[in-house]
Amino acid sequence: MALCSVCDADISLPKGTVQGELIECPECGSELEVVSTNPFVLDVAPQEEEDWGQ
Repeated sequence: MALCSVCDADISLPKGTVQGELIECPECGSELEVVSTNPFVLDVAPQEEEDWGQ
């Protein structure tokens, strides 16, 4: 179990969840990144920036 860093909802993480994995909060829909696995800590996932071919 982990807490959503946006809405504080309890999120049940699947077995085998690893650091760096992206999870969607079932309550608020925020995309979260697993930043720690012991204990499980979630933070808002960084937004991908547009790649303009540079």
